[in-house]
Amino acid sequence: MRRRWGLAFGLVVAVGVPFAFVAPSGAAPTGPDALRADLDEILSDPRLAGSHAGVVVRDPATDEVLYSRQAGARATPASNAKLLTSAAALEALGPDHRFRTEVLTGARQVGPVLLGDLHLRGTGDPTLLAADYDRLAEQVAAAGIRVVQGGLRTDDTWFDDVPLGTGWAWDDEPYYYSAPISALTAAPNTDFDAGTAIVRVSPTAEGQPAEVRLEPETDVVRIDNRTTTSAEGGEPDVVVQRDHGGSRVVVSGTVPAGAEPVEDFTTVPDPSAYAADLFARALAAHGVQVRYAGEGTAPEGARVLAERQSMPLRDLLVPFMKLSNNGHAEVLVKAMGREVRGEGSWAAGLEVLTEQLRGLGLSPEVFRLVDGSGLSTMDNVTPEQLTVLLDNAQQRPWFRAWYDSLPVAGVADRMVGGTLRNRMAGTAAENNVRAKTGSLTGVTSLSGYVTAANGRELVFSVVFNDFVSDSPKDLEDAIAIRLAEYRGADDQPRGRPQVPQQRVQRDDPRTRADEGALECSWVKAC
Repeated sequence: MRRRWGLAFGLVVAVGVPFAFVAPSGAAPTGPDALRADLDEILSDPRLAGSHAGVVVRDPATDEVLYSRQAGARATPASNAKLLTSAAALEALGPDHRFRTEVLTGARQVGPVLLGDLHLRGTGDPTLLAADYDRLAEQVAAAGIRVVQGGLRTDDTWFDDVPLGTGWAWDDEPYYYSAPISALTAAPNTDFDAGTAIVRVSPTAEGQPAEVRLEPETDVVRIDNRTTTSAEGGEPDVVVQRDHGGSRVVVSGTVPAGAEPVEDFTTVPDPSAYAADLFARALAAHGVQVRYAGEGTAPEGARVLAERQSMPLRDLLVPFMKLSNNGHAEVLVKAMGREVRGEGSWAAGLEVLTEQLRGLGLSPEVFRLVDGSGLSTMDNVTPEQLTVLLDNAQQRPWFRAWYDSLPVAGVADRMVGGTLRNRMAGTAAENNVRAKTGSLTGVTSLSGYVTAANGRELVFSVVFNDFVSDSPKDLEDAIAIRLAEYRGADDQPRGRPQVPQQRVQRDDPRTRADEGALECSWVKAC
């Protein structure tokens, strides 16, 4: 049954006042009261003093509210926004949706000569690798074309020409989690980090500049190599920084002689030009000569020489949600706008997203999204609405694919555990909690599903904002573990669970990004 809960939900806690529990005759609380007492204890952590702490726990089978604090208070969700975007995309596009990339021409072919332009047209596929552009070039060569008298024209008009989202920080621009969005792009790896290239720094002889290469090779960014090879046995100290609004990438620091190469990412300023560069290189490798590259919309009635379709959305959900890929979220927003409104923009896509979420029982008047990834601090969602989505999604035909795409606590395989792979291992939450993480400076969130010790599957949402301490992710974990230990009517107070230290932690002071405040996948720490 679809649930709708309005602002009256959790009335006594809507102003931030938690439940209070007094057991009769001084006896210890039992059942739900014991759970609430323990969650209250967790949330009394001094790091949350003066901050926002919204928590909702429900039993969907009975509609029982097991815990509620600031349920209707809006807060920045960070990447928990991807729960809303992914569900809306499954509704609007369908789990079988695929992105199409085509090579077209409106020109005649005379023998091996194409008497006109070659057009590369994209519809937003974030999974295109250099190898895929090579296969497209191979298809063009197989058509017998050896000389293109015109140019290679890129057609990225499926989406608008706005590359960055509303409220995105300008100083995040060089980092791959803030890559520009385009209908035509490329990724350097099978995480499908579209709009980025890998910078590989290899040592040479001590005292000499290190070798810096891009993968894949491309001319759309210019490397300014300021590195030095240091003495053997030291630690690498490399910083990669693209100029704001420019194509120069400054690579500085040191890498020890004899050490393994150091890898980092840079965004590219123009994803469409990046795609064209990779495709032009592939055409040349297959013996197809192209005089120049530029922009140009494919003409009506152009014939298809080569094409490639992405994996279906149901499969793309895995790298998208497990690794909290921002670019995938934004591509889906624009794809929804194009599919339903005929306009591949954030404005159109967010209108569609809102409509789809209304159909899933959410109340659009109490949330605001200005992007699809949650990278913007202008996004606002309530934990109540997140649990509404988690509950109602279970009735949708695409639910199993969506559920399976959520990170799983304590499972080391990164395409299973995702951003939770290093959290809650060795506890009742391991291989149990399936939830979406979210992290920004002053923001952390965790919302999803947990099977309690009494066999009931619960939905929960935890959203912390405005803390000034290190990220209190351990409190999220403590809540999730306590829910996994919950025994229903037979529950007894257990106190605050022991939260194991994350298996992998990284906070590299040499980088400008505050890694402890970001999703671990954004800094390749999980």
